[in-house]
Amino acid sequence: MRIDEVETFTAGGALYVRLTTDTGVQGIGESTCFGWPVAVEEVVRSFRSYLVGADPFDVEAHWLHLYRTLCFRGMVVVGAISAIDQALWDIRGRHFEVPVWQLLGGRSRRAVRAMKVIRGDSAAAMADAAAGAMAAGYTAAKVILFGHEHHTMRHAARLADLVERFTAIRDTVGWELDVGIELHRNMAPGDAVQLCEEIAPLRPYFVEDPIPPDSVLAFGEVGARVRVPLAAGERNTTIWEFREYACQPGVSYLRPDVGVAGGITHVRKICALAEAHHQGILPHAVPSGPVATAAHVHLGIAVPNWEAQEHVEQDGGPASDLVKAVVPLIDGWLYPPDAPGLGVELDEEGLARTPVRAVRVGAPLREDGSVAIR
Repeated sequence: MRIDEVETFTAGGALYVRLTTDTGVQGIGESTCFGWPVAVEEVVRSFRSYLVGADPFDVEAHWLHLYRTLCFRGMVVVGAISAIDQALWDIRGRHFEVPVWQLLGGRSRRAVRAMKVIRGDSAAAMADAAAGAMAAGYTAAKVILFGHEHHTMRHAARLADLVERFTAIRDTVGWELDVGIELHRNMAPGDAVQLCEEIAPLRPYFVEDPIPPDSVLAFGEVGARVRVPLAAGERNTTIWEFREYACQPGVSYLRPDVGVAGGITHVRKICALAEAHHQGILPHAVPSGPVATAAHVHLGIAVPNWEAQEHVEQDGGPASDLVKAVVPLIDGWLYPPDAPGLGVELDEEGLARTPVRAVRVGAPLREDGSVAIR
């Protein structure tokens, strides 16, 4: 079997790849480098001359060839590799007529725990959203706690408002809903430590990205000073970067994204790395499209330390226009397809109707007009 054709489709914030072999078997994948999908498309096009004529089963060799040719790193390059890698796994599953999760070692669980992503512009709104998630059957939620409005608040007022919002959620749902906190890289180390100290009695499931992802050492300095589990890694792309986070104090969860962290081949290595450190996997899966979501679910079924997968409902939303059917979500759980490969099919008409999402360049500002930390 040989790869005959490499096709690309940009839609929303994603770049979709479809590989077709000389036997007619196809495989699809998705890059979730949502800021610059067109740049990812250009990288995939540059890989075409290497891929056409290649054996699609040599997945590991292809990963290394594409990554090591020039040793350029970053989300655009590895995002392109990630989409191609998913498509190669899809081809393998379709050829052997088994779902990808069977190729990864079979089931370690029946379904993947979905973690509803919620947000709001006030304590009451966040509490209502958390209650709605629990009523819909979710057992875990992630709240976007830090909002744009917090950048212009005074230090004490900002901390008070963040604590008030999380307190309102906990008062509403009690201890029955696991609630993680997303700070979206918006705080300085000292501020993050102070906030973590104040919310620790409210038992957050985790605190994600309290500081910008510029320095692993700085993240470790925060982790050494807090009593809450930290989660990190959604802006990282390789096992070598994740190794550094795995060795930092306070890091309880790694957050690889199958669409930018090297696809299925590489993410399962990251999961093993985390398992060796007794760390869980909370994959970055929003705003993933339906193909990356499916790839995550296949990994989650097979990977033992896959804890929960952040999620926004895709059935009936924009994501459902891009494929023939999305991965089913039932009472807060994502169930793996039993069809061969990834179990999803691209909808070319839906892709053609979906424009590329424009990038809004410009960071949040403080009251003095300076760029806020993000």
